[in-house]
Formats: sequence, C-alpha cells, structure tokens
Amino acid sequence: MTSTDRNTSPDRSAGPEPADDPPTGPDTATGPGAGTGTGSGTGTGAGTGIAPGGGTRAASAGRRAADRLLAFARRPYWDRPDPAYRIRRWPDLVALCFATVFFWSSLTPSLVPRPWYLQGLVGGITAVIGYALGSGLAWLYRALAPWRPPEWFRTRCWQAYWLLSPVLAVWLISESARMQRQLRVLQGLPPALTWHTPMIALIALGLLLAALLVARAVRLGAVTLIRLLGRLLPRPVAFAVGAVLSTLFVLVGVRDIVFDRGVVDLADRIAEATNGGTKDGIRRPASRFVSGGPGSLIPWTDLGYQGRNFTGSTPTRATLTAWTGRPARAPVRVYIPSALPAAFDDDSPFAAQARLAVRELDRTGAFDRAVLAVAGTTGTGWVDPNVAEALEYMYGGDTAIVAVQYSYLPSWVSFLVDKEKAGQATRALLDAVRDRLDTLPADRRPKLVVTGESLGAYAVEASFEGADDLLASTDGALLMGAPNFSPISREIRRDRDPGSPVWRPQYRGGTRIRFAQFPETDLARPASAWGHPRAVYLQNASDPVVWWSPDLLLSRPAWLDEPLGPDITPEISWFPFVAFWQTSVDMAVSYGVDAPHGHRYGAGAVDGWAAVLPPPGWTDADTRRLRAFIAHRPAAY
Repeated sequence: MTSTDRNTSPDRSAGPEPADDPPTGPDTATGPGAGTGTGSGTGTGAGTGIAPGGGTRAASAGRRAADRLLAFARRPYWDRPDPAYRIRRWPDLVALCFATVFFWSSLTPSLVPRPWYLQGLVGGITAVIGYALGSGLAWLYRALAPWRPPEWFRTRCWQAYWLLSPVLAVWLISESARMQRQLRVLQGLPPALTWHTPMIALIALGLLLAALLVARAVRLGAVTLIRLLGRLLPRPVAFAVGAVLSTLFVLVGVRDIVFDRGVVDLADRIAEATNGGTKDGIRRPASRFVSGGPGSLIPWTDLGYQGRNFTGSTPTRATLTAWTGRPARAPVRVYIPSALPAAFDDDSPFAAQARLAVRELDRTGAFDRAVLAVAGTTGTGWVDPNVAEALEYMYGGDTAIVAVQYSYLPSWVSFLVDKEKAGQATRALLDAVRDRLDTLPADRRPKLVVTGESLGAYAVEASFEGADDLLASTDGALLMGAPNFSPISREIRRDRDPGSPVWRPQYRGGTRIRFAQFPETDLARPASAWGHPRAVYLQNASDPVVWWSPDLLLSRPAWLDEPLGPDITPEISWFPFVAFWQTSVDMAVSYGVDAPHGHRYGAGAVDGWAAVLPPPGWTDADTRRLRAFIAHRPAAY
C-alpha cells in the first residue's frame, strides 16, 4: 500500500473512534484528524504551483489543529488499545476528580500565612493523595460491579470536568489569596501578598504528573517481574512472590536509599559542616565562668556551632551592672557538646556528658548561685538566648545555666531519627545535677529550674514521669512551644478543666500550671492565687509545632473547636489528609511571623520567669522594663 492509499482513508475526527481503532489523543503518535490532506493527489495545494511552506500549508496546518481540537472536545479522553499500556494511558476520571477536590481543599488557610510556592507544594501533595484514593475506589468498583457507564455518559462527564475544573480552580486560588491576606492582618503582618495563581496550579499539576509517572513505572516493573517469574513458577506463586519483591523494593528504596542515604545523609553533611563554624560576631569568652573560656574542661573548638553561640554571647558583669544599676556577677554558662572529648567518652555517652557537666559546674562555682537552670536543647543544640538572658538580667548574673547537646542535626531530622536521645540526654543531666545538689546543705542549694523550647521542651518533659513529678522534682519550669508529642503537655491538655479550650488549657484550677500566649494578661487568669513551685507554658494558638500530629490525617483536632484561638482565622477548616500537609508546611514557615504568633515567643520568657521564680523585690514595673529591653535588643545569635 502506498502513502497515497494510507492518506485517502476517511477522516474519523468527527466522532468517537471504534474500540479496535488506534488510540487518539495526546499520548499517541496520531490524533483526531491526523490523516487529512497531506498525501499526494489529495493534499491541499497539490498541483497549484504554490511552493511548499507557503500560506496554504499554514492554513492547512491550522485546519488540522482545529479539527483535532474539535475532536478532543467531542471526546475528551482516549482508551488504551491494549491492557499492556501501563504508563501511556489516560488518567482515571474518578481519581482526577478526587485529586481536584483535594487540591481545592488545600487552598483554605491554616495556622500561619504561607508563600505561594509552598501553597503549590501543599496542593500537589494533597492532589497526589486524592488521586491515589480515587484510583483505589475506582479499581474497587470495577472489580466488584459489573455495570459500566455508556460511552455518551463518560463523554459528558469528561466534558463537564474540562469546563468546570479550570474555572473553579482559578476562582478558588484567588479566594485563597484573599484569605491569606486576612490571616496576615490577624497575625500582625502587612496585608501585601504575592500570590501567583498560574504558578500555584503548575506546581501542583507538575507534582501530580510526576507522582503518577513514578507510580505507573513501579506498576509496570511489578507486572514485568511477575510475568518473568511466571515462566519459572506457577502463576499464583509468581504473583505472590512478585508482589512481595516489588513492595520490598519500593520500601527499601524509599527508606534506605532516598531517605537514609539521601535526605538524612545530606542533612547530616550540611549540619556537620555548620557545626564546625562560628556565627559572625561570636568570640571566645574571656570569662572563666563559661565553657570554652579560660580553664574550661571543654575546649572552645569542641563546643560546636550552637555551643560557641551560647557561651560566646554570655553577658558580661559590666553589662549586667549597667542595666540593673547594682553590682552584678558574671553569669555561669556550661555547655556540653554531642562530640565528647575522648578522655570522657565511654559506653554510656549521656552519662559521660552528665558527669562532665557536673565537673564543669563545680569548676565554675555554679552550685553557689541563686538559680541553676537546666536547659533542654533543640536538635541542633540551640538554646533560646531570650530565655537565658531574661533569667540572667533578672538575677543580676547570679545564675548558672547548663545544657547538653544530643545532636547537631536540624530538629525535624532529629525528630525522625533520634528523638529519644533528647529525653535520655536531658534526664541523665538532671539526675546528675540533682545528685550533686543532694550533697549540699538544704539552705545552700541553688533553686533548680528547667526550661526548653520546641524539641528542647520535649527533652525536659521526657525527663519526668508526669506533671506531678515535674513540680515535685524542681523549683519551677518555663517551657515554650512544646511539640504535640511531648508527654506532659499531652497529659495536661487531655485532663484540662472542663470548658477550657485546648489552646489555653486550665489545669487543676491553675493552681500550679498555667498556659499563656499573651503572658501579661493570660498568666493572671484564673484570678485565684497559685502556689509554688510553678510551671509556665508559653503556647501560641497558631503554633504548628504544638499542633502537628499524624492524627491530623484522619481526625479533626480539638484546636479547631469553638472558640478558636485569638490568632486563628474563622475560615480555617479540616479536611482528611489535607490538614496534615498544611500543618507540616506551616512548620517550615512558622518563624515567618512575629511573636506571639507561629513558633515565635519573643520576650515572653521575661513574664514567664517573673511568674515562675522572681527574685526578691521584683516588681511588675521591672518585668515591663526587662521585657522592653529583651524585645528590642539585637538577638545575640
């Protein structure tokens, strides 16, 4: 058959293809109307004397494109001609509808404002989840139900989808920009917002297509493996073995190669390089009362990035004297890095850290101070400078603060790979410090307090058996932004007094433990007096670190119940799977707002310490003055 014979076949672009014809559509080499007017004898312009590439050829190409577009509008999908097509096949309509609805639901606001590119990321992830759910339901229906929709019904459904979904998507993305602006105003940010509607849609669509391609490639590989095994084994056995091997391949590949050798190794290399540096402006301290200074048991070079920041920014006695107006003492700061000097290393690294910490505390005279604070650190070993300096200025330097580093990885990596180390290291330190305090006369012991922020708050909580143990074992606690998995925080929220919201729980009438977002007013409630020792929790209603939990995947959280927190937009909503990913992304931008919103707590530590353990003669005016100073001074690191 000649090329002329092939091109004289009738044009099928005017209607649906028969089921046994070659497929049409974007996934095939040919499409609707692809055979019109290009061969000799029937081609447009044949024998007219018009040179190839002239205006007639351009018009013919335009007509062919219009024919294809019209054919697609009449039948906006195509059926794969062979079940062997695993990758090149049209998306499932039910799955695509689920993906679209999930994407739309991701456009609702969450706890903190997010930039447009992260909105595209959330939209893409949730669309992938929606597609997977929809695809599973469609497969289950096809496996159990014999009825199939007629061709005209499928066509109308596809036409309705292509007509409605783009219009609704553009409108909902525009609405999401309005809701994000409202949330920004609610949390004290300027309402100006860059919200790239096309880019949000493209990022989400790109993630969906990439995930779909990977999933289909995995499925193709599994089917191929089962077919090859079928040559050697009975079919049921081949199917079972192939399914198990494919599952193991995916699990091992994702966990060991992508996560452990990819994400974690990369984060470890970056964190290790950072840990060897020092922040600009931080210098080795001249004070013998801090780790890394003269006479320290831990060399300055061994302290790590966060350890050098912590000890190298210690306020001097002259600075404290100038602020307090009375003679001050040089504060004690002790920091034990995760990489112990070889002389102190043994089979129990946390015990070795604790022993070294007590020796360093003895060297610096920490047990002769008015207050001794044990600080839990975050994944990188960070200690909040606002917390440390607020206590030191309040007591005129008559303080000692000790911290141990259990990891130099970012907190999110530490949470995934070595969260337990946080509690183990801090518990070992607390046990060693209390054992040393027990050797001192009761009237000569410093007040023992504990503090921590974020993963550091979890480290402190994991060191005690519960709220009662925390209060019985210390002289006070100041904890900020405790993650949702922190055991004591969960206990308090679970057992809160009836009628109190989960974002501001009242526990046992507020007699010993109180929560605050706006400490100046929140800590005054309830009006009844509260005794000692006390624990203060600074907890923002909009802090995603506090509320993130795997339970968000399928359960509506209590923090969405009425009344909502003071900085939560009433347009927030919960949708299965979507809320989980929204809150996950919120954690990445939780520092993009000002205190007291998101994961920012600012100078609230001043009010916290003033409530937990104020020095003799301390007044509300002193608290206001110190709060203003801490809030407006440049951060130490």
